[in-house]
Amino acid sequence: MTQQQPATTTLRVIPLKPQQQVGGAVIDDEGREVPITEHMIQRACNELEKSFSNASQHG
Repeated sequence: MTQQQPATTTLRVIPLKPQQQVGGAVIDDEGREVPITEHMIQRACNELEKSFSNASQHG
């Protein structure tokens, strides 16, 4: 009997251009579809991170 090696997964991150679409859209106040960009996601993540650090300082 031979032992099987655990499967390893290599994750390769490919940076996108800041305004390249990432496959989704939001609808603005006037009903227009606005493509979601890498920059929008990064900004949202940064704001979320700030809100977590502010919450941990106050609670």
